Amino acid sequence: MATLTVPTSAGTTEPGLLKSRAAGKLLLLGLVAAVLAPWAASQWPGAAWPHELTVSLAKPLASASNWVIDNRDSHPLFLYFFGYISNAVVLSVRAVYLTLLAAGWTGVTVLGALVAWRVAGVRLAAGTAVALLSCGALGMWVPTMQTLALMVVAVLASVLVGALLGLAAGLSDRLNRALRPVLDTMQVLPAFAYLLPVVLVFGIGVPAAVLATVVYAAPPMARLTALGLRGADPEVLEAVESLGATRRQRLLTARIPLARGELLLGLNQTIMMALSMAVIASVIGAGGLGDRVYQALASVDVGAALAAGIPIVLLAIVLDRVTAAAGAGAGATGEPRTRAIGWPYALAVTVAAALAARLLGRLDWPAGWTLNIAEPVNRAVDWMTGHLYSGVPVVGGTADWAGHFTTWVLDPVRSGLLWLPWWSVLLIVAALAWSIGTWRTALTAVLAMAAIGVLGVWGPALDTLSQVLAAVAVTLVLGFATGIAAARSDRVERALRPVLDVFQTMPQFVYLIPVVALFGVGRAPAVAAAVVYALPAVVRITAQGLRQVDPAALESARSLGATGRQQLWQVQLPLARRSLLLALNQGVVLVLAVVIIGGLVGGGALGYNVAFGLAQGDLATGLVAGAAIVCLGLMLDRVTQPTERRAKKGA
Repeated sequence: MATLTVPTSAGTTEPGLLKSRAAGKLLLLGLVAAVLAPWAASQWPGAAWPHELTVSLAKPLASASNWVIDNRDSHPLFLYFFGYISNAVVLSVRAVYLTLLAAGWTGVTVLGALVAWRVAGVRLAAGTAVALLSCGALGMWVPTMQTLALMVVAVLASVLVGALLGLAAGLSDRLNRALRPVLDTMQVLPAFAYLLPVVLVFGIGVPAAVLATVVYAAPPMARLTALGLRGADPEVLEAVESLGATRRQRLLTARIPLARGELLLGLNQTIMMALSMAVIASVIGAGGLGDRVYQALASVDVGAALAAGIPIVLLAIVLDRVTAAAGAGAGATGEPRTRAIGWPYALAVTVAAALAARLLGRLDWPAGWTLNIAEPVNRAVDWMTGHLYSGVPVVGGTADWAGHFTTWVLDPVRSGLLWLPWWSVLLIVAALAWSIGTWRTALTAVLAMAAIGVLGVWGPALDTLSQVLAAVAVTLVLGFATGIAAARSDRVERALRPVLDVFQTMPQFVYLIPVVALFGVGRAPAVAAAVVYALPAVVRITAQGLRQVDPAALESARSLGATGRQQLWQVQLPLARRSLLLALNQGVVLVLAVVIIGGLVGGGALGYNVAFGLAQGDLATGLVAGAAIVCLGLMLDRVTQPTERRAKKGA
């Protein structure tokens, strides 16, 4: 049949015009390159970034680190500002932890189930109770309470900071533009990179862990708060203003209530990101489940690591479901809230359960009710290592796959990037960014890439870029295929949801050991870990974007006799373009987030530099490598996201 034509919305630029503009931009850039490239090649021959254009930050950063160490115990800034913050964090975490211990396992379980029942119905209440009881059955009740206390304080602080920043960005265009690069940096900067300055100021312990978590988890709350406030219905705001409401009244009675969905989604994302920091924060003394995972992995005990990692996953799933149901305004079973239990009654039942447990001497989880999963898991890992690592007939072992992937993909990509002259890399970046955006987009991308050379880490950055490109390519192939399958089949979507939940919430350190056991040490397992971490987000965004395609467009295509394949390629994928680009963007960001983890298992390059800087207390090495990763993320964002999104913000 004839090719289908998807109608474009009003104001959308025609594809032919877009292509002609892109061709014109590339032609102009080619003319500029023809003039500048020979000059650059004559001034700085060779592929590497010229040493004359680098700036060393080692001395000023070392001086700053030494000043902090020398004045941490005497300077008024530390004694009367940072010291008070540290004490407040310690007291808050301790108060929450002691409250949870006083409630006992029965009180905490009853409270969790009743809260889930109140906001989501009976089914989720039962699931919450089972999840909390499973934490105890795995022998992890006390570490779970330690992590929960830390997360409660960190999430509350993240929500407060994020809401204030989002409020400022939502009400002021100038602050919105100023905060955007700050939030980008907070979200892209690897956690290991800012653990070092936090530890320098606050030392090893709970305050540093909480504040590092706040830096990582606050940006989603800020972004979604600003999005909700800016997206409020103008007609409603105009009606409220016509009634004589003041600016404060319009904010409290119209803007914030209209942004309730975005605020609850921000809370949901903040909780997820805070929990994902549980293991990383354990490196600087957070304790709890993260510390159990970290200690188990240090001794290569996969079973013990999994026993501590499962409660983190269960907590994340429960909190995700409860906050999502609260945002939807109804329970998972469709029960209206009026049928659910009231808050006073829930509190009374919780207190009664805690008192009963105390009277019976059952506050602590009974030792005889634990299940040891470490031994069978370790036996399974040993079997996998012995039977799948090498010697598998026909297909070869996982070690062979890793070797082939390194030889055929990673090595050629890295060699190609390192072979290119530095000025040609900048020209390629400019061409890619300008072809889908404006000259500002191209300038930002080029400056971000040039900053990497100025920092003196050009070679390691290109090595990291080769791994990121390979991981993103694999993630997109698997993610788009899986997302399409989930969007076209409700059964596949239901089957994938718990798997994606586990992959998205399982700490990276937990599945790092099985990855290393199967693929060995090197750049291939680093790429595999990045793919596992980034894949769930790509699948979810792809499936959601395809499911949200206008049903009228699909019905029109079916009425013209389009097959299912034609509907997918000529209707759904073009109309879901924005979601697919967002999936690409999130894939890049999440892959970059695992660069540090990959550096610990042989990935090398910038990831190793950040981890080395933290381990050795070398502020210059860690922060310079972290800043280079941020620049890589900024460049890839500008290269993969069309300017249409930014043009609307500035309109």
